[in-house]
Amino acid sequence: MTVDPTTNGPVSEVSLACFEVGGRCYALDVGLVREIVRIQPITPLPDAPVLIEGVAEMRSGMVPVLDLARVLGATTSGMAKVTRIVVLDCEGLQLGLAVQAATNVMSVDPAFMEEVPDLAAQAGYEIIRSVVRRPGEPPVMVLAVEAIIEAVYRSTPRASASLGENA
Repeated sequence: MTVDPTTNGPVSEVSLACFEVGGRCYALDVGLVREIVRIQPITPLPDAPVLIEGVAEMRSGMVPVLDLARVLGATTSGMAKVTRIVVLDCEGLQLGLAVQAATNVMSVDPAFMEEVPDLAAQAGYEIIRSVVRRPGEPPVMVLAVEAIIEAVYRSTPRASASLGENA
């Protein structure tokens, strides 16, 4: 059950910002989304973590941009099809997620949000927080921003080198 921090009662609806990556619908809690903008020029950063495409200039300043297709495990970059950047603010940390399209904002009854299946969760698959079932339509995968940030940290050249030293 999701609890409303202001009333300590159950949340009646959750608002999700939805977008498309690789032909699938993903979402994030609207409270994390600062803005959704058209694709901006992205400047590569030398020796940046593998998942960071570079930085883009936004109203709030320079923001690191991740290719969400690669974060989600695509073997090739989805940047050629990107049309939008979803700019997030996660506890003061700003980042942009490059997506193929911003589709809509949906309000969901938490009863329709299901946990990730046990096998995936037990195998350490944490990037999807929950799945929204939609009768007659494909499900919406709700992303866990903390897991995305952790994936970036694990993709740093230093993290990869230290993992190799321990192997």
